[in-house]
Amino acid sequence: MKYVSFLGDAGPGVGVVLGDHVFPVPHGYAVSSDGAPMGLLELIQRGTPGSVPCSTTPLPLADVRLLAPIPRPPRNVICVGQNYHQHSLEFDASGYNSTPSNGVPDRPVVFTKAPSSVIGPGEVIPLHDNLTTELDYEAELGVIIGKGGRGIPAEEALSHVWGYTIINDVTARDVQRDHRQWFLGKSLDGACPMGPFAVTADEVDLTDLLVETRINGELRQSAKTADLIFDVPTLIATISAGMTLEPGDVIATGTPAGVGIGFDPPRFLSAGDTVEVSITGLGTLINTVGGPPQTGEGEPA
Repeated sequence: MKYVSFLGDAGPGVGVVLGDHVFPVPHGYAVSSDGAPMGLLELIQRGTPGSVPCSTTPLPLADVRLLAPIPRPPRNVICVGQNYHQHSLEFDASGYNSTPSNGVPDRPVVFTKAPSSVIGPGEVIPLHDNLTTELDYEAELGVIIGKGGRGIPAEEALSHVWGYTIINDVTARDVQRDHRQWFLGKSLDGACPMGPFAVTADEVDLTDLLVETRINGELRQSAKTADLIFDVPTLIATISAGMTLEPGDVIATGTPAGVGIGFDPPRFLSAGDTVEVSITGLGTLINTVGGPPQTGEGEPA
């Protein structure tokens, strides 16, 4: 199933996408204990199966404002760095890696992005030009945890996955380098576009997904998930080894080569740029660049 979080005439909601239409999940089904409409996060947390009852009156997909599938994650987005061979090499060669590295890590490099960094498709990525002049893009496959746990074995890891989405791990490279850690440079407000869809795991073949980024129509990144240094089961096993993963947690699995710092000279994002991130079966996440940080509105509870 392909889910969206959206803002329609009746307010925020969750729906299933079929073709060019959204079939809303009725509020009579998707309600919390206090009667408030539930977002996709709550449906995942309560163990919603792959299919749920939907309205028989669809909404044109073009007529609703799509939000990030999980507009405000309850915890930081868990991210993995240097997880494609060629990107790991380009990152080291760029001079922006302030941590010791021999090119390709022997263990997953894990960091996080603040929940306040998440924005939806169509929203503007803020320039934050008072803090950075080196804003970069990173196309990533996002893993949505459905069944939590600690010490999850790699061979059981995929049974803990609810589904997948697209993430653009926007990064202030100068902030990342100057502070000698990644959190601040990764967690600027609006620096985690997510969406447009959340697709259940049964519809996604992890072995052969094409991950691509286009800036103003120009192809910059293109790689298959088969090129991951550490695959999704390994990442889940590593992250959960001593930390409990919870339903609704999101893991960004790393970006391919072709980010802005991989060029000579670097090609950073500028005001007015259009960033398109596509992954097989997960759609295309489109955002423009420029303007101040935006305040979210109308997000599902």
